[in-house]
Amino acid sequence: MGNCSQRCNDYFCRPKNTNIRIKLPVVCFTWQIAMIILFGVFVRYDSESDAHWPETMIQNNITSNTENDFYYRYPSFQDVHVMIFVGFGFLMTFLKRYSFSAVGFNFLIASFGIQWALLMQGWFGSLDPSTGKILIGVENLINADFCVAGCLIAFGAVLGKVSPVQLLVMTLFGVTLFAVEEYIILELLHVKDAGGSMVIHAFGGYYGLTISRVLYRPRIHQSKHLQGSVYQSDVFAMIGTLFLWMFWPSFNSAIAYHGDGQHRAVINTYLCLAASVLTTVAISSLSQKTGKLDMVHIQNSTLAGGVALGTAAEFMVSPYGALIVGFLCGILSTMGYIFISPFLEKNLKIHDTCGIHNLHAMPGLIGGIVGAITAATANELDYGKQGLINTFGLTGKLQSRSPSTQGGYQAAGICVALAFGIVGGAIVGGILRLPIWGDPADENCYDDEVYWEVPEEDEENPDSIPPILEYNNHMIHKQQEISESNFSVDHCGA
Repeated sequence: MGNCSQRCNDYFCRPKNTNIRIKLPVVCFTWQIAMIILFGVFVRYDSESDAHWPETMIQNNITSNTENDFYYRYPSFQDVHVMIFVGFGFLMTFLKRYSFSAVGFNFLIASFGIQWALLMQGWFGSLDPSTGKILIGVENLINADFCVAGCLIAFGAVLGKVSPVQLLVMTLFGVTLFAVEEYIILELLHVKDAGGSMVIHAFGGYYGLTISRVLYRPRIHQSKHLQGSVYQSDVFAMIGTLFLWMFWPSFNSAIAYHGDGQHRAVINTYLCLAASVLTTVAISSLSQKTGKLDMVHIQNSTLAGGVALGTAAEFMVSPYGALIVGFLCGILSTMGYIFISPFLEKNLKIHDTCGIHNLHAMPGLIGGIVGAITAATANELDYGKQGLINTFGLTGKLQSRSPSTQGGYQAAGICVALAFGIVGGAIVGGILRLPIWGDPADENCYDDEVYWEVPEEDEENPDSIPPILEYNNHMIHKQQEISESNFSVDHCGA
């Protein structure tokens, strides 16, 4: 028994081999060819994107092309698409030597993920029962981006510690789990979650955190010198923050009910985000003896309001209610970076590179709770009879469902998202622990040079780079007393 245990330990702890010259091309080629075949067999245009649209107009007595769903949804799709490829990518460029990987791997897994998501979500939601084909239109593209967002959130927890092959595997399983939990929450339980507080953020957050726990590296301190940010990397990360902050109203309203639902979702998210900024700045300043701001908080916690209002975005939370949610989330998220993240790493062995617990997981749970309470207290006085039906989709077999019952189903949705995130993350994390994926050694984490051709001037003559202002390590709780400044002069290659 002891020999078997030792052999297993030796297998999992053998030296790392980061040569992915065969692994990565094989996975990319194989999976892309599989996508081509599966799309050829299953995917077709829906009635609004098919060339038979003029005939559809005549059959349905449609008089104008502007009634095509494309004109309603495409602006929102573009905004969400920018968030996925620019916002999330640049938000993760804070590490001093990992910007290529942050943007490049984000690009890679999102490009694969949207294809797999169109198939998985299609099999569960867009399958034509008469033909067995998946019919796709612009709304399917939005939902695929939503699905990928959950995987990119999980990416943030393991940023710098995994290989691109592991990220593709993580995305393959993540999209699959997402499609199933989304179907259960939105279709079977008929939960309303327009902005995905539960379906996207809570699931993605706990999926990534659980994987990070399973892949925990006790000697990750060997790469401690690369876990920090520098002046330029934090500026690039702030670009991602601003893109996400500006487009988050589109994210929360993209698939909301046409008309007043979308309009209300934009207003509520807009106000909630604004309130998050002020309380984030306030707590960040209070947390330092000198009152100086921490860029980590500004990059992340200012977005927490958008996450927390995702579920209730189209509900009648009222403008002042949206401000309250943003006010509280800015405080809780910032406090999470100050106190909860160090606790998770020290006591639970969860090393959360980007702090997704504070930006996505915890605000996602808050959003689910806000949605459940708001739904349970809904009434005809606030919504009107038809408004109540439209907002919560209480038609057909659901027309007898009361607001209080809807609130109970909303709460059940939180449990489903948590279960899929945690259990799924544990299983996928176990798969990713296999020493076959080309992940970096502890001393080589957070370094682009492992997987990228880095410009020669950075490698050969780092001393030629002018000194720049370097922050204290990102996500490391500062225990020491700070006298006059939080900065120290250093070189980029230090």
